[in-house]
Amino acid sequence: MADVADKLAYFQAITGLEDPELCTEILAAHGWDLELAISSFTSSANIANQSPPVSPSLSAAPSLHRQTDATSSQLSESEPPPPPPPPGLAWKLIKLPVSVISGSLGLISGAIGLGLWAAGGVLSYSLGFIGIGGGGGGGGESSSSASTPLVSVSVAAVEAMDFVAAFEREYGGPSSRPNFVGEGFMDALQRSRNEFKLLFVYLHSPDHPDTPSFCQRTLCSEALSAFVNENFVAWGGSIRSSEGFKMSNSLKASRFPFCAVVMAATNQRIALLQQVEGPKSPQEMLAILQRVLEESSPVLVAARLEAEERRNNMRLREEQDAAYRAALEADQARERQRREEEERLAREAAEAERKRKEEEEAQERAEREAAERQAALAKLRQQKAQSLGEEPEKGPDVTQVLVRFPNGERKGRRFECTATIQTLYDYVDSLDCLEAESYSLVSNFPRVVYGQEKLTLSLKEAGLHPQASLFVEINS
Repeated sequence: MADVADKLAYFQAITGLEDPELCTEILAAHGWDLELAISSFTSSANIANQSPPVSPSLSAAPSLHRQTDATSSQLSESEPPPPPPPPGLAWKLIKLPVSVISGSLGLISGAIGLGLWAAGGVLSYSLGFIGIGGGGGGGGESSSSASTPLVSVSVAAVEAMDFVAAFEREYGGPSSRPNFVGEGFMDALQRSRNEFKLLFVYLHSPDHPDTPSFCQRTLCSEALSAFVNENFVAWGGSIRSSEGFKMSNSLKASRFPFCAVVMAATNQRIALLQQVEGPKSPQEMLAILQRVLEESSPVLVAARLEAEERRNNMRLREEQDAAYRAALEADQARERQRREEEERLAREAAEAERKRKEEEEAQERAEREAAERQAALAKLRQQKAQSLGEEPEKGPDVTQVLVRFPNGERKGRRFECTATIQTLYDYVDSLDCLEAESYSLVSNFPRVVYGQEKLTLSLKEAGLHPQASLFVEINS
């Protein structure tokens, strides 16, 4: 039951059909043969589109194909023509062992999200997010700089580098062979995913008698190596190494030399697109790889377009986020300025209100003090007026006194001749004619100032009897 569910899920992922009942009917019609059902579906899609999909990478390199055709024609003079290629890609899901998945740097189980589906009769390959940044790299140096190792080099990478070094020693430098990457299988799979290419896998059996001739004549042929380097990411491993042996078991390699073309799939699996077992001539390998590339081109083109759209969307979101942050910061700055301005105005208003209240309180206090002074003066005048007693009638012992004030006003009164100079001051104080508190009574002809030392003298003793004319002089 689990195998049926896996086939149904994978058929939906490959074809893009969302109706499980329709997918079940298609698989049942093909006897639940997943590869046959997918091949039939893709062939029907190609017929419906009236034209086979053409790889942009192939159309962009006509000289390479002409070179391939020329090489094929030259080799066909001495060798029999290759058998016709199979009708479609041999799609097969292969679940990788945990040791291969976790043995490579940067690829941890559960951190890989890879999607694979088809839409509108054309396969579409969806690339999910990966734990390490997914920038595509061209060569080994750019890839290593794009994903800096967090730990030391893995055992799988060491084995891959040892294989590349041994292959170069045996069969020549990188100019005349596929550029096998010096990293583990999962890292090579990630590289192919980032570069939107298929992964060319070569499993090397040093002890097989066909290995030397296959490597020298086929893998290291100029046409084949140039085609592989241009259109694939190449990974090789010796079956004597740990990862090479595990991959030979996973791919079920039964005959050597062994080559395969794979791509990433879901749930820690790879999709086996083509496997080539046994010795093959360069033109046979070219024909097989060209067919695989042509039939897989819609997948790669769709993946590249989707990744570009995703990058554009991400860049647009970043620009929108940056514009939003800038607008938010500007709004916050304006709000901060508005709040600071409101606080400043509030402080100024509070200060003005405080000063106003202080001035009002000072004014009220001054008015109250002035009123108290006026009341005190009025009371003092009343007391002094009462102390003067009744004005006496004219007589020999009565003195007539006339007082002139600074404002020109004159006041006169009769006093007993025995009254003192202090009585005259009390009389002046009882009148509401003078605001000054310190003054002196002065007489002219002769000028005499009746100050503090003469307050106890009587009018008669002071020479003011029977009449006197005095004026008020304000003390400075």
